[in-house]
Amino acid sequence: MSPDSSACAAPQRGLTPAVRMGLSISVATGLYGISFGALAVASGLHVWQAMALSALMFTGGSQFAFIGVIAGGGTGAAALGAASLLGLRNAVYGMQMNRLLGLQGWRRWLGAQMTIDESAATAIAQLDAAEQRRGFWTAGLGVYLLWSGFTLLGAWLGDALGDPRQWGLDGAAVAAFLGLLWPRLQPREPVALAVLCGVVTALAVPLLPPGLPILLAAVVGTIWGWWRSRAATADADCVQEAA
Repeated sequence: MSPDSSACAAPQRGLTPAVRMGLSISVATGLYGISFGALAVASGLHVWQAMALSALMFTGGSQFAFIGVIAGGGTGAAALGAASLLGLRNAVYGMQMNRLLGLQGWRRWLGAQMTIDESAATAIAQLDAAEQRRGFWTAGLGVYLLWSGFTLLGAWLGDALGDPRQWGLDGAAVAAFLGLLWPRLQPREPVALAVLCGVVTALAVPLLPPGLPILLAAVVGTIWGWWRSRAATADADCVQEAA
C-alpha cells in the first residue's frame, strides 16, 4: 500500500463541511441579535424581556415582527399574533427535520427549539446522514447561543445609548430583517408574493390599528398558498388522467 493510499484511508481531521457551514451561519445570524436587542428596549421592553424573547421565541423574523407591532402602539395580542403567523414555517421545518434526523426522547424536544431557518437549511444541504445531524446541531445551537448573547449586548447598548435613531440602530433592524428575508426571495413567485403583501400592508396602515396590517398581509399570503396548493393538485390530477 502506497503512502498516498494510506493517507486517503485515514479518517478526516478537523471540521467537517457541515460543521464549518453551521459555524459560519451561526456567526452571521447571531450578529443580527444586536439590532434586535437595541430595538426591543427602544420599543419599551426591559432587557430581561428582550432576552426572554430570544431564549423562548427564538425566531428572528417573529421577534422583529413582535417588537415592531409593540413599537407601533399595537397590543400584546396583535404582536403575538403577528409573531405566531411568521413562526408557523418552523412547524413545517419541524416535521421535515423529524423525518430527516429521526430524533427521539429529550433530543426531540431540544431539536424542536433548535429548528429554525438556518439549522433546517444547513441540514438539508448535506447528503450524508451524519453530516445532516452535525449541520443541524451546529447551526441550531450556534445561532441560539450567539443570538442570545448579542441580544443581551444590543439591549444593554440600546438601554445605555438612548434613542436608537441617533445611532442608526432603527435602520439596522430593518436591514437585518431584509437580510433574513432576501435569500428566500430568489424565485419569481416569492418576490411577487412579498411585493403583494408589502402593498397590502402599506395600504392598510392608515386604515387599521397597529398590528393588524401585518396580520392582513399574512392572510393574503395564506390565501396565496392555498390557491397555489389547489392549482398544483389540479395539475397533478390532469397529468394522472392523461396518463
